[in-house]
Amino acid sequence: MDWLDRMNRSMDYIEANLRETIDYNEAAKLACCSTYHFQRMFSFITNVPLSEYIRRRRLTLAALELQNTNIKIIDLAFQFDYESPEAFSRAFSKLHGVTPSQARSMGVALKAYPRMSFHISIKGDSELNYRIEEKDAFEVFGLELQTNVIQGQCYRDIPAFWDNCEKDGRCIALAQAAGKKPAELLDAGVTYDHNPNGNMKYMIGCIRHDDANIAGYTVLRIPKQTWAVFSVVWEVAGDNTDLHSTWQRIYSEWFPSTNYEHADCDYDLELYYGDRDSEFGVEIWIPIIHK
Repeated sequence: MDWLDRMNRSMDYIEANLRETIDYNEAAKLACCSTYHFQRMFSFITNVPLSEYIRRRRLTLAALELQNTNIKIIDLAFQFDYESPEAFSRAFSKLHGVTPSQARSMGVALKAYPRMSFHISIKGDSELNYRIEEKDAFEVFGLELQTNVIQGQCYRDIPAFWDNCEKDGRCIALAQAAGKKPAELLDAGVTYDHNPNGNMKYMIGCIRHDDANIAGYTVLRIPKQTWAVFSVVWEVAGDNTDLHSTWQRIYSEWFPSTNYEHADCDYDLELYYGDRDSEFGVEIWIPIIHK
């Protein structure tokens, strides 16, 4: 309950300051966590980056103002923290599909995004299997994808990326570069370069060893870190529903019930174990620190 209260206090602060410059540090302080962890947790739980949520709420209120008052568009733009009427009009048209001037007309269809609040949802008593582990720095190299978390886009892009790389031979070439046998799995999936707008990068990767051929591949150096490691059993022939569900539960259930938060380390990992012809294991590695 304390976690719910803290998150809802943050939402109260955001809602009360939609017409002002919103301080992300203050919102995170009210949630009793770091700014980095607050933004990551918000986007994983809601599938919307914090900045996108704020943009939608502001433009929802702006549409109501246009329909119900005679306020000038330039004044409305500055009220909602836009640098110019042109920037406001572009954002408004992108969200609503009409210009601010058109929004004043009767019968024009507009979009409304309600205020978010956090509530308890009872989903059963299925456990999360985890351990805490320290790991020295290591390097991963591989194939890179640009994606984003908005409305779960990454959950569609990443499986498609794997499928395409398997079909066109890039996964086979990567395995060969890492010195793997044909039946062996690639080592890792890495998410990184997250930004407040929800954009991020993803890598299909292998752990770099001395004899690996890294020419032409992106190389990431993962720093020495304390990790929370979550185990997921996944059948090759099955879908990835359990894997995605575990990612969601880490942020919505595990973090709120522990004294940990996401470390200021921009790498989340999936490490794979087994081979292509059998059931195999997946471990989700999240960098953590004590609150």
